[in-house]
Amino acid sequence: MKKRIVEFITTYILFVVIFLLEKPLFMAYYHTLYSADSGAEWFNVMWHGLPLDLSLSGYLTVIPGLLLLFSIWSKHSLLYKIKRIYFLIIAILLSCIFVSDLGLYEFWGFRLDSTPLFYFLSSPKDALASVSFWFILAAILAIAAYAALLYLIFHFVLLRPNQVFKIPYERVKVSGVMLLFTALLFIPIRGGFSVSTMNISKVYYSTEQRLNHAAINPCFSLMSSFSKQTDFASQYRFMKPEEANKLFAGLTDKPVTDSIPTLFSTTQPNIILVILEGFSTHLMASLGGESNVAVTLDKLGEEGVLFTRFYANSFRTDRGLMAILSGYPAQPTTSIMKYPRKSESLPSISATLKKANYTNAYYYGGDADFTNMRSFLVSAGFEKIVCDKDFPLSERLSKWGAHDHVVFNRLLGDLQQEKLTKPFFKVVQTSSSHEPFEVPFRRLAEDRANSFAYADSCLGDFVDRYRQLPEWKNTVLIIVPDHQGAYPAMDNLSFERYHIPLIFAGGAVKAPMKVEALGSQIDIAATLLSQLGLPHESFTFSKNLLNPASPHFAYFTFPNAFGMKTRDNEVVFDCDAERTVSDTGTNKGADLPKGKAFLQKLYDDMANR
Repeated sequence: MKKRIVEFITTYILFVVIFLLEKPLFMAYYHTLYSADSGAEWFNVMWHGLPLDLSLSGYLTVIPGLLLLFSIWSKHSLLYKIKRIYFLIIAILLSCIFVSDLGLYEFWGFRLDSTPLFYFLSSPKDALASVSFWFILAAILAIAAYAALLYLIFHFVLLRPNQVFKIPYERVKVSGVMLLFTALLFIPIRGGFSVSTMNISKVYYSTEQRLNHAAINPCFSLMSSFSKQTDFASQYRFMKPEEANKLFAGLTDKPVTDSIPTLFSTTQPNIILVILEGFSTHLMASLGGESNVAVTLDKLGEEGVLFTRFYANSFRTDRGLMAILSGYPAQPTTSIMKYPRKSESLPSISATLKKANYTNAYYYGGDADFTNMRSFLVSAGFEKIVCDKDFPLSERLSKWGAHDHVVFNRLLGDLQQEKLTKPFFKVVQTSSSHEPFEVPFRRLAEDRANSFAYADSCLGDFVDRYRQLPEWKNTVLIIVPDHQGAYPAMDNLSFERYHIPLIFAGGAVKAPMKVEALGSQIDIAATLLSQLGLPHESFTFSKNLLNPASPHFAYFTFPNAFGMKTRDNEVVFDCDAERTVSDTGTNKGADLPKGKAFLQKLYDDMANR
């Protein structure tokens, strides 16, 4: 019995030690973030991250504990084989998770969750397009090396053949003791006997987010993320339903009680929506950003309607598309695009325009099946979807498919050839200003800035040529980025990172104007459809930015965090740490209950679809 208990405890402690040592490895890899920290701070990271390590070690020790229990009744070699296979699988899984988390943190800014896996499974090619061949090769070699190291440790500590145990005389007694030890794993797994169960917020101890991130166990983070992909009605329960309903009622669109400006010279203009990959106001000199980058946006902003206090709702394209086309807020723990049954129930600008006799088409140089995009576009009423497979191989020279100039050329060619008998709604989604920022263009020395300058030039060239067509005078060109800015690098929990332009330009725009009302991507639907005299009541979360009676605010979500900005307050809340990250303005704290109610009602809506 003693040997079995020793192996049981050794197994548990071994997992804990592995997870503890991964933390300084993570901090050493990202030495630029942690080099200034003292040894005591590195120890603090390991100490405060220990609860998640203890919990996950408990999960991983359950099966070895049961195998030790079975060995009391049988010496069959099958038990040893199962044990070897189990530790081999665990070595591979732990290695894949640790190395993937190590490589992705630089790009994502949060510890590993189910988001990258969703992207990879929907389209491996696109998921890997952001990184180089050598990066992928290095990751594979690192995974293989680390898995081999882990398995060797398991072999020498736990798997040596001479450790096969004899069957004891008092089987029932020994079984009871081993069953008790295995059952005791419930304590670290749950995190004790308190009301709250183990969760990521347990390791948050510092005002420095990078230290909290270093303390997180990536395996636990991934496991926790999977648990949040269903049962939406139980998530983000900040307050009683009645209170959430009352606060949310003050955040929805209101009936027009005063005259609002008419932006268009016709009630049924053609509409071209350009969704720019990763752009932000920091690329526009006219909005206080860098000069000589987004020169086309600066020009179109001057001659059209420019929304100056406009924000992205999310950090990734799939969430941004839902916000833009369906007025549906991004979710911090999942993406509604994952669930076709739910996403197809959403209203959309395209479906509304189709009922109003518009034709719809979508242009994208990449894979339209990435992140279940096609299922959403089809259900949203797009009759024509042009994607990578519709371009010859000679034009698919980007890692994402076809470069932006190729996609704009295809759109312009279709506009010149089509016999237009109805107004049209066409969407162009760009992709070239995305990692790895490799474009057939060189105007700026810095690769990222140059890729944005390239995408901006592609838009400018399209606009210059489209102006020559008779359709221009009856066209509204809507330009908006898909998500938070990818350049320059900024804090993911800062509103400055989410500040993006919204521009209405084109020959059908009556006059230049600057709109200073606060808003975000979810407000495009109500604002546009109101200008067209079309109903938008089904867009529950969307507000007309030109209606002074409606509440004006911006809202964004990031993995398990949200931000809300009104005229008097700006608040960012970390749901993992259960604390306010920032709270500024003349009316501090006012937006926090509103932001919580908004998120709670969003997950209520998700659950009911």
